[in-house]
Amino acid sequence: MTTRAIVIGGGLHGTSTALHLAQKGLDVVVIEKNSAGRHASGVNAGGVRQLRRHPAEIPLSVAAMDRWLNLDAFLGPDLAAMCEFTGHVGQVAVAETDAEMAGLVAREAELRELGWTHEELLDQAELRRVAPALATHCVGGLISRRDGHASPYRTSQAFRLKAQRDGVRFQEGTRVRGLAQTGTGWRVETSAGGIEGDVVVNCGGAWGWQVAAMVGEALPHIEFAPTMMVSARVPKFLDPVVIGTGRKLSFKQTENGTVVIGGGILGIPDLDAETADPVAERLVESARTVYDLFPIMRTATIVRCWAGLEARMPDEIPVIGPSTTAANLWHAFGYSGHGFQLSPIVGSLLADLIVDGKSPLPLEAFRAGRFNEGPVAAHPGTAS
Repeated sequence: MTTRAIVIGGGLHGTSTALHLAQKGLDVVVIEKNSAGRHASGVNAGGVRQLRRHPAEIPLSVAAMDRWLNLDAFLGPDLAAMCEFTGHVGQVAVAETDAEMAGLVAREAELRELGWTHEELLDQAELRRVAPALATHCVGGLISRRDGHASPYRTSQAFRLKAQRDGVRFQEGTRVRGLAQTGTGWRVETSAGGIEGDVVVNCGGAWGWQVAAMVGEALPHIEFAPTMMVSARVPKFLDPVVIGTGRKLSFKQTENGTVVIGGGILGIPDLDAETADPVAERLVESARTVYDLFPIMRTATIVRCWAGLEARMPDEIPVIGPSTTAANLWHAFGYSGHGFQLSPIVGSLLADLIVDGKSPLPLEAFRAGRFNEGPVAAHPGTAS
């Protein structure tokens, strides 16, 4: 088979990239070793969040939110509804102590110096108005009011269906065995045979480093397994998504009344087996945080927990851009637990880079070569 663009990885970023490439007129095939959206894309906490982003991610996140708020125009009304996206409910970082509040004040001031105004401080009275179910000891917060949440798996499938409507072909259950350059193009050896194309895009998620290694490019490979819990349905009590400041928490109530709890409690990843298992003892930390912050949840029943597989970069931001060792090979992986919201814009920016040779938004901070340029500093972000 010969195609113009080969995308490795059928998660949300791979699918978004394939969709945008197809809309620019390329013939595109997506190679996925399992099923589309099987790992991080379909099993994350579903936060659609601008709040508390790494400064380098803010331009992308703000642009991505514009896409989320106009899903009808992009996907069509039927597929947009499938995503179950709820916007303009806000995401709130809650401060339980004066020290935590001081950190949020500093964060808001930092963003204002950078020219961003989407993060707004909340005093205790306004916090109570926005999230009345929060415990009375909470002293304030920081809100991004356009933020919201969506269904991860249903969003992954909606993007996949849109890509297929626009001509993208998906080969699921197909494993990449090797990459070889053929002049200026590529031959991708797979478990289903060879595929040739002009461009390869590596959206391999937790396995993205393995794709890079096939062409001698050494990129960090730290896999982790963020864990989520979901409760039985309870009466409506919360509109915004609440994230922790001093404690790990991502907390949201869905339209059907269930509550999804995440925020960075880790399970056990197994990259070779392609599984991720929750650890019950660690989930006690999440349960205690929810017990303390939301008294209304003290009698709620947890009905299910799960973990996803994701790649983490040393500086907690992804690799987006060209390979440092091979022409016409591009990377987009390593979102470190907060890539869900970025997917509509990253796919668009990659398509611009590949087809037009330039991106309308800055991507220098995400270059693959930064890991060979000396120490990189982590940013205290939060999982989505």
